[in-house]
Amino acid sequence: MAGSVMRAKLLAQRIGWRLLAGVGVLWGAATAAFLTLHGTAGDAALSTVAGQGADPTQAVLDQVRRDYGLDLPLWRQYVDYLGQLLHGDLGESYQQRLPVAHVIEAQLGQTVQLAVGAIVIALVLAVVVGVLTAKRRSWVRSTTTGVELLLASTPTFVIGLVLLIVFSIGLHLFPVSGQDGLRSLVLPTFTLALPVTAVLSQVLRSELEDVLEQPFILTARARGMRDVAVRFRHALRHAAIQLVTMSGFIIGGLLGGTVITESLFNRQGIGQLMLVATTNKDIPLVVGVVIFCALVYVVVNLVVDILYTIIDPRVVTR
Repeated sequence: MAGSVMRAKLLAQRIGWRLLAGVGVLWGAATAAFLTLHGTAGDAALSTVAGQGADPTQAVLDQVRRDYGLDLPLWRQYVDYLGQLLHGDLGESYQQRLPVAHVIEAQLGQTVQLAVGAIVIALVLAVVVGVLTAKRRSWVRSTTTGVELLLASTPTFVIGLVLLIVFSIGLHLFPVSGQDGLRSLVLPTFTLALPVTAVLSQVLRSELEDVLEQPFILTARARGMRDVAVRFRHALRHAAIQLVTMSGFIIGGLLGGTVITESLFNRQGIGQLMLVATTNKDIPLVVGVVIFCALVYVVVNLVVDILYTIIDPRVVTR
């Protein structure tokens, strides 16, 4: 009982420190995005009126700057924006004239479908490939490693183009673009999933090869347990911590990585929204998306920390 109470206290302390670090991550992300956008070329007031091709009068531009506080010193704009964030207000989009939270919410569903589908496929493929190729013949490992290195080092848009050429243009199995039904989700999902699979399977196989040399594995084999059962029932659990760690980092960054994929396949979502907002210098919307992605990263890594304790309770006491 005393041990359980102590473990619970240590876990609560660990989560508290992670939450404090998460606040720092959110502040850093918001600050970096705010300063970067204000330091780039272009006139936010001009973008707000009608885009960079418009020709409004100086009086109109001055009014827009006053309305949105763009005429204030940069430090004052920054302080005012942080004050809004502390009250849970992400501001209003310059272009769409809607609350940033509502704009993000409207596009979130498509990106979540894409990101969740990609990570599920990546985890399944990584576990299957990693478990079945660990400690195999050298040609099996060499071939698998070569394919993984190729996928991991190839830019996402190249993988997407290859999938489009083969499965859409060549075989006519899936639509080239759009988001009409599950068939239109297959190629963009695999475009995101394949590089992730390559990284995760390499990490998992490396861990499995160490675990498969442990005495308890030899004992399981001596009892007559089949090789596949030994790998999936015993070795996989002990090798899963590194897989969970890498999955946390990848999931946290996956939303931001959808920009290229959504653009390539002409899909709506957070990535496409970020691209358009950056082009139009829609500062509240860009910073809002950055904060949202950072929040996802923080939450995912907090969940990963909790999963550590389920997989290996000794992690809490370290």
